[in-house]
Amino acid sequence: MLKTNFKKRKTYHMNILYDIQLIWCTISLLLIGLIMVTSSSMSIAQHMYNDLFFFTKKELLYLILALLLAKISLQTSTLFWKRNSGKIILTSIMLLLLVLTISNPINGSLRWIKVGFIHIQPAELSKLAMFCYLSNYLSRKHLKITNSLWEFYKPIGIVFIISILLLLEPDLGTVAIYYITILSLLFITGVKIWKFIPVILISIIITFVLIIMTPYRIERIFSFWNPWNDPFGTGYQLTQSLMALGRGKIFGVGLGHSIQKLEYLPEAHTDFIFSIIGEELGCFGVCIILFIIFFISFRALKIGKNAFKNNEIFSGYFATSIGIWFISQTLINIGTTIGLVPAKGLTLPLISYGGSSSIIMCIAISILIRIDFETKMKNKFYLN
Repeated sequence: MLKTNFKKRKTYHMNILYDIQLIWCTISLLLIGLIMVTSSSMSIAQHMYNDLFFFTKKELLYLILALLLAKISLQTSTLFWKRNSGKIILTSIMLLLLVLTISNPINGSLRWIKVGFIHIQPAELSKLAMFCYLSNYLSRKHLKITNSLWEFYKPIGIVFIISILLLLEPDLGTVAIYYITILSLLFITGVKIWKFIPVILISIIITFVLIIMTPYRIERIFSFWNPWNDPFGTGYQLTQSLMALGRGKIFGVGLGHSIQKLEYLPEAHTDFIFSIIGEELGCFGVCIILFIIFFISFRALKIGKNAFKNNEIFSGYFATSIGIWFISQTLINIGTTIGLVPAKGLTLPLISYGGSSSIIMCIAISILIRIDFETKMKNKFYLN
């Protein structure tokens, strides 16, 4: 009897300390992602490597590594991230410089550092590093930033410098995530709207210049406006994506029965996996997955709000930045697949094939759980 009561007390104790719903939602997305990566990659894996489960095996290895690193970060105090934010961002910058010098181009981009059979993408690490650094900066300067132009533009300047390295890869998608997140965080601090106008105007001008200077970006814009003008050329990927989503209808054609994944739709297991989900699982399956993703995102915002209430400023900004990051990356990825925004090369969080993305996002989720844990401990919501 005493042993049974102890087990019940321990289970309740764990439910109080850790956000069980957040954990299960994350595990659910990882499992769904593994299943969909397997389904969408079998054709190309057989063609390229003569192994139906080549990408599945690699994704499973990445997930094991992601969960191990997530466990370590879960046991790491948020004070560690705050104290070492400068070192983390410097490491990220060094990796971004390294990838420009030693990596081999893949699809015309210098984004990956090969270590054995594993490819590391520094841009993914740079997201977490940047948001950690910005959270530390804002936690120290949040009272001054509303009154001082220098304190306002200083973090934007740092983001601008790192954005140059990312644009040299090129990786415009990560830069977009940067600016969406930093402007949102600065808005949360109470900065007046007029201060954002120069930043937004300069960003629009720079983006316009980058587009007209690069022929392939101009082609993407025209194909994005009307992909059916050239369905077998510049508009091919988007038209195939739209066809996949159209075939899915309400309940989909069934898991494993996609036609577009048979090497009709490029990047079906990475950037455009959402299209295959729509084709095989239909609108019903898509809505369930999006509900889970946005549940995690808004949970992150709630965790950040609770941290602010408890005067944990760094934790509040860090959790909020992770929530905004997940929301914006999901919206851009989906916007790409349905033709609302030009292709950006961003993964669907916790679902698309990609080791670096899965690892960094699992670490980010574990940081959220840790922040929530520390907030509850501070409020004495735990059992003695």
